[in-house]
Amino acid sequence: MKTKLEVAIPYNKGTFVVSLSDTHLLGIVEPNEVENPKSQQELLATINTPEFHEFLAFPGSLLVIINDGTRPTPTRLLLSAIKGELLEANAKFIIATGAHRGPTEEEYEFIFGSTYEVFKDRVFVHDARCDEAMVYIGTSSNGTKLLLNQLVVNAGKILVIGSVEPHYFAGYTGGRKAFLPGTAAYVSIEQNHKLALSSEATSLALVGNPVHEDMMDAVSLIKTPVYSFMTVLDKNHQLAGLFSGSLSDSFQAAIDSANSVFVTEISQKADIVVTVARYPMDVDLYQAQKAMDNAKLALKDGGTMILIAACREGVGDQAFSNLLSSSDTPEKVLESISREYKLGYHKAAKMAEVFSWATVEILSVLDDKLLESLFFKPIHDLQQALDVAISRHGSVDRPAKVLFLLDGCVNVPKVKDDTDGVMMK
Repeated sequence: MKTKLEVAIPYNKGTFVVSLSDTHLLGIVEPNEVENPKSQQELLATINTPEFHEFLAFPGSLLVIINDGTRPTPTRLLLSAIKGELLEANAKFIIATGAHRGPTEEEYEFIFGSTYEVFKDRVFVHDARCDEAMVYIGTSSNGTKLLLNQLVVNAGKILVIGSVEPHYFAGYTGGRKAFLPGTAAYVSIEQNHKLALSSEATSLALVGNPVHEDMMDAVSLIKTPVYSFMTVLDKNHQLAGLFSGSLSDSFQAAIDSANSVFVTEISQKADIVVTVARYPMDVDLYQAQKAMDNAKLALKDGGTMILIAACREGVGDQAFSNLLSSSDTPEKVLESISREYKLGYHKAAKMAEVFSWATVEILSVLDDKLLESLFFKPIHDLQQALDVAISRHGSVDRPAKVLFLLDGCVNVPKVKDDTDGVMMK
């Protein structure tokens, strides 16, 4: 006897519900529950360690590097917990935008919370295109010319606050990412991100990943004392782990925690994957693409992917969308990139690779014609689209299987006993 199931789908800041028969449901995949979780208050109580105060005692000005508003990092919680220490140290802040735009007023509130009024006159926004603000510090082993914001280079000591989760070409976010691409010059980010075209630049991969190795080369050239708070979130975007110490130690410790939360085992690949770019990573298509890259790991060849992403601020970076829209086929996108690379083309390459073997539908606020020019099939009713896809892929003898990936930008589905290509450390 078939049972009708309902699934709540996050969209922007709300949710909506779709239904399907249990014969079609392969799984509802979310980040894993944290075993023996500590409360946020318990975790934040560990922040004022003797090592942190020894770091604060180093001479020179304190610069705090923090993520921008497109990341779910709970920066506001940590700033609130150490507000007194930061005020005493007369700290300045730099928002590590990489090549992104600066924060909106809403995002400033998201980043700083109640501390915004206290610190707002000490906040600087990194602008990768401001050449006069950059200082050359060396060249990586991959040949990347490394220029960082002069505020970073000239700081007496640096506190990094970040979050660690899987990243589709850097292996993981967090740690070294505060410097490259976070506070690097546009030319450095472009050269680093070109390395994302490598087959070794994948989610969960650090060993042999040229993007990660490039970033580590940048960190090795930082001679200023650096202390780090790395956070890991749970499936509800609440603080699940907090790791402090050197940049390397806190990053590595956070990786183990991030894997336990974000790497989810599945029994098999699905005919249809519904993948969600959750707020705030649904800001634009450039960011939401990460939900495609993780979803492809759970999708059969020839399957249908349905991307749920509001794309509240449009497409985002124009280089990748211009390349996609000017190409007749996904294969021609890849051919163009082989001849010339611009920052953003790595995004087009990752998308074109999926378009070449899967149907990708999208529910968003973006214009239908624009989406079609980018090889997407726009939809406006998820229930209808899901029903059609189930009919297309299934039969009486073999019902189509659907997987829901409810936090697709950070959740990595891994087929049971499939260890191909995964190198964690």
